[in-house]
Amino acid sequence: MKFLIASDIHGSAYYCEQLLEAYKREKADRLLLLGDILYHGPRNDLPKEYNPKAVITMLNNIKEEILCVRGNCDTEVDQMVLEFPIMAEYCILSCGKRMIFVTHGHKLNKENLPMLKKGDILLNGHFHVPACEEVESVIYMNPGSVSIPKENSAHSYMIMEDNVFIWKDLAGNEYKRVEVSHG
Repeated sequence: MKFLIASDIHGSAYYCEQLLEAYKREKADRLLLLGDILYHGPRNDLPKEYNPKAVITMLNNIKEEILCVRGNCDTEVDQMVLEFPIMAEYCILSCGKRMIFVTHGHKLNKENLPMLKKGDILLNGHFHVPACEEVESVIYMNPGSVSIPKENSAHSYMIMEDNVFIWKDLAGNEYKRVEVSHG
């Protein structure tokens, strides 16, 4: 199964539209969102074309294709307007014999690891910076941010397919690739 993984849309209709164009172009089976979908949060400036209502419509149109975890800016009122579940604190995926622990990152992250076995993968957003590194025998990955990238990173997403993780900017240009063994 091919996943397009993205985080931190923060209500930007402009970048959400680009993300959905990338999703179609990549021919992914599922869109995995790592939280912070509609609200920009008090620490961030408004992203380009901030329009949560437009983001709601765009994402609800593909609701059957979305998996999502809750970000620190996502609330019950967001769930009332989004037609796919967004309130789970985490989800578990498999990558061969490895477990992928998916969460937003504001609670569990590389500084506060969940209970994982050696070689498992922690996947989160929240920090708006793409990452792939080993932390205490766990592989930590972050796709960066769709709408508000930080530390001079690109507006980005990840592709996960057949134990390969690929980081791309929203235009589809690959800038990092990591292949993990089956574990």
